[in-house]
Amino acid sequence: MAAPEAWRARSCWFCEVAAATTMEATSREAAPAKSSASGPSAPPALFELCGRAVSAHMGVLESGVWALPGPILQSILPLLNIYYLERIEETALKKGLSTQAIWRRLWDELMKTRPSSLESVTCWRAKFMEAFFSHVLRGTIDVSSDRRLCDQRFSPLLHSSRHVRQLTICNMLQGATELVAEPNRRVLETLASSLHTLKFRHLLFSDVAAQQSLRQLLHQLIHHGAVNQVSLYSWPVPESALFILILTMSAGFWQPGPGGPPCRLCGEASRGRAPSRDEGSLLLGSRRPRRDAAERCAAALMASRRKSEAKQTARAVPPTRVTRRSTQENLTAGGTDPKRELHPPATSHEAPGTKRPPSAPATTSSASASSSTSSSKRAPASSAPQPKPLKRFKRAAGKKGTRTHQGSGAESEDLYDFVFIVAGEKEDGEEMEIGEVACGALDGSDPSCLGLPALEASQRFRSISTLELFTVPLSTEAALTLCHLLSSWVSLESLTLSYNGLGSNIFRLLDSLRALSAQAGCRLRALHLSDLFSPLPILELTRAIVRALPLLRVLSIRVDHPSQRDNPAVPGNAGPPSHIIGDEEIPENCLEQLEMGFPRGAQPAPLLCSVLKASGSLQQLSLDSTTFASPQDFGLVLQTLKEYNLALKRLSFHDMNLADCQSEVLFLLQNLTLQEITFSFCRLFEKRPAQFLPEMVAAMKGNSTLKGLRLPGNRLGNAGLLALADVFSEDSSSSLCQLDISSNCIKPDGLLEFAKRLERWGRGAFGHLRLFQNWLDQDAVTAREAIRRLRATCHVVSDSWDSSQAFADYVSTM
Repeated sequence: MAAPEAWRARSCWFCEVAAATTMEATSREAAPAKSSASGPSAPPALFELCGRAVSAHMGVLESGVWALPGPILQSILPLLNIYYLERIEETALKKGLSTQAIWRRLWDELMKTRPSSLESVTCWRAKFMEAFFSHVLRGTIDVSSDRRLCDQRFSPLLHSSRHVRQLTICNMLQGATELVAEPNRRVLETLASSLHTLKFRHLLFSDVAAQQSLRQLLHQLIHHGAVNQVSLYSWPVPESALFILILTMSAGFWQPGPGGPPCRLCGEASRGRAPSRDEGSLLLGSRRPRRDAAERCAAALMASRRKSEAKQTARAVPPTRVTRRSTQENLTAGGTDPKRELHPPATSHEAPGTKRPPSAPATTSSASASSSTSSSKRAPASSAPQPKPLKRFKRAAGKKGTRTHQGSGAESEDLYDFVFIVAGEKEDGEEMEIGEVACGALDGSDPSCLGLPALEASQRFRSISTLELFTVPLSTEAALTLCHLLSSWVSLESLTLSYNGLGSNIFRLLDSLRALSAQAGCRLRALHLSDLFSPLPILELTRAIVRALPLLRVLSIRVDHPSQRDNPAVPGNAGPPSHIIGDEEIPENCLEQLEMGFPRGAQPAPLLCSVLKASGSLQQLSLDSTTFASPQDFGLVLQTLKEYNLALKRLSFHDMNLADCQSEVLFLLQNLTLQEITFSFCRLFEKRPAQFLPEMVAAMKGNSTLKGLRLPGNRLGNAGLLALADVFSEDSSSSLCQLDISSNCIKPDGLLEFAKRLERWGRGAFGHLRLFQNWLDQDAVTAREAIRRLRATCHVVSDSWDSSQAFADYVSTM
């Protein structure tokens, strides 16, 4: 009997609150009603008035509201602000109540954006709070403008931070300075445990203060946090210092900025201690006392660049033979002491009993304004065409600090000294020619060029597992930095390089990936590579990648234009190194998913077959825009798949002319191991449709393993759709459950007849039917009737598409 008594007690308590607040609430509602010109409106219900009063006094009544019975609590939930609505979530779930509809309504009313149709929202509360955090951080939403967002008892950033899984930093690093400020320390600590993905979009030039704030933010979120993915999007003119800062921090390196506050999480032992030469040697491998070719190349490029900047001339300067002494003079003239080396400080990850080497005295050098210039003014030395630099944007009003060229230049030099550490002393009298060194290091012909020293994991902080670079042009120095880090980035599991203008830098990338694969703890399993041009044909590039990374599971590669031996950055490049395009057989690999997008031009089938033969574990293959010299070459590829890729389950062809390969298509449909086949815009029924369709249907009726068939963009038409209906007849052994017939010139009357045939056979034909971009708007009534009949046997996905846009396609099929 205790439960009913408690129910009555809570109900009486709510009634008492209602009685105490009704008079006050009704008096407030009555005043504006009398002054209304259109007459008095209907007064709010008594329960709604009580609910508003309870919501306004939740600071005192919160515990009592949580104990209310479910029916009463359900009516109060929509009246709460977002802070108490979030806090009461767990209690509501225990009472069998859901707040998802309330959060969805809040999203529609406050965010005023529609989620993408491809996005499946599982929790509207988390989605709303994450977007709310970003808007408050950027200052794009006024919390005082709506009572549901404003509450003096809560901090909007702190309360919503635990729901943030993905954070985007845009433009001039807005939000980074605010997050590392002392008042938001608890916000940053919460983000460190909740944030998983950090994105950078449309970055512009930033000042030294913003980069210092970003340095602290990345250190907290990556090194001491849970961020495992960093993505950069659309950065047409990357700022060298900022780009290298993001890369090195993502790879697990921590270098405190000049004059920056010490990290309280790194432990007292590492505070205030100057980095020593011995620590840097240990970090980059104590058994390599001399600089390798990549390091020499970087030093030579930097010296040459600084020398040309100091002279303020645009004319070409012939290569100058320099000695160790002259190199030191050039570096000193550029504002860098050749004996000064920057190394990461010791961290709390060191073993307690590890004996540290004696620290060298900390030396600092202040570069003058004439010798230290902004990194944004330096033209990238990439072999790929670089876009014209954008105009520098002025700082937003209200922001403190100005961009100082001196600080930016020093920052860039510190980062380069950090990545390319001079690990030993060179003998006096040893000479080198800058042009020769750069050429030898850039063309990839020297095997030791990218035999980068392995970085000791015990000396590094936590690093991310996923790195994505979308439309970020990589200069020569940026590519050198990336390759140097990749060679020992053992925690990296997925790498995406999309339209980065690699050019001949692809050879250094392959060498660094080969060095990474040789590491015992290498976890790289997914590589996505796409670009406009490639110095290697795509199939040779694929073979090189598979040889370099035999443990790779997912490989996606796309080249938009035919291969061209692009002009290298340094004259005299004799082409790709022989160890990259060797003719030896590809060893067996672990590829499970292979996606290839080809440029125009016929592709050699034997090279593709060699990759397929070495990929016995392949389960999914996708070929986009592939052209073969003859149907026999396409048949050779299909025969290879049947003999060597017995685990293949999904096969996709997109934008391929298969009109002359009908016998090969029939051979493929008879494969009893495939579960899903896609022919997307492959012109299947362009020739002999009356003869080919019955043969295709007969092959599918005898295939009991095929579960999905996708035929978008093949001009199937009404006649082809009705012929395809025979696959689901009573004498068929097909188990097809997914059918995609989008963009196939299907009219409503043909779709209705298709639905009637399925009903006549009386079987559940398939699970999903996709009808996007067909001519169903020509007779809306018939189309609705056809879809109604089809939904009795399957799940139909369609859209409202204006077929008048496809008039030209209609004329061509008449």
